[in-house]
Amino acid sequence: MVFWEGYVSDETMGTFGPIVLYWIYGGIYQLLPQMERFRLHTRQEEAQKNLVSLPCVVKGVLLQQFFQATVAQLLFLITSKTNLGGPTTQPPIFIQLIQFLIAMFIMDTWQYFVHRYMHQNKFLYRHIHSKHHSLIVPYAIGALYNHPLEGLLLDTVGGVLSFLVSGMTARTAVFFFCFASIKTVDDHCGLWLPGNIFHLFFQNNTAYHDIHHQLQGFKYNYSQPFFPIWDHILGTHMPYNLVKREEGGFEARPARGWKEE
Repeated sequence: MVFWEGYVSDETMGTFGPIVLYWIYGGIYQLLPQMERFRLHTRQEEAQKNLVSLPCVVKGVLLQQFFQATVAQLLFLITSKTNLGGPTTQPPIFIQLIQFLIAMFIMDTWQYFVHRYMHQNKFLYRHIHSKHHSLIVPYAIGALYNHPLEGLLLDTVGGVLSFLVSGMTARTAVFFFCFASIKTVDDHCGLWLPGNIFHLFFQNNTAYHDIHHQLQGFKYNYSQPFFPIWDHILGTHMPYNLVKREEGGFEARPARGWKEE
């Protein structure tokens, strides 16, 4: 029994739940007080370095989510074995956890190789992926600010493959896609908050991805959104240290003694 049962179908919740959570969770970060002592970049750096305005980012994210919702509805319509809004037979929790882990691995694998290729192919970077990197100083609601083609290929197709390969039900997919949405927002929030559960359990976190958005880490830390497995295996992992700035906050820097291969 879940709280939405009887109100909307699992397929509808799986489509729109992650989008709603994206704006709620990202909006909380955007509306927090200045909190300079926890920021990885100052407000001045954000204003000076970023190449796109906040309204433009909001429009870009909404466009991507429109395509995301359209594909999700088609996916659920094609794969659903029950009537929309009907009861869903869930496998045991243990099986769902295995499906969750498989989906995480599939999504990480797909996004790592597509993301890395978009950096290595000059045409794709210049015309597509550079749009995401126009946010040199990332912030929460800009997590899904991408070229529409990148959003479709990297995020939406990655989600489709994770769902299909793992074999999860639409109800399990609700939790998986909501979790992935929150994790992606957190990785771009630009804050290193004490007690953040994602920082405790995931090496691939806010600072890890912030390194990738900076010049020194441009060719490293491609992994997203969960684990840095492929970065470690394929030599694109850049370890970092968090250094306190005199004016407050932190800065993620390449670890001392680290050398580019």
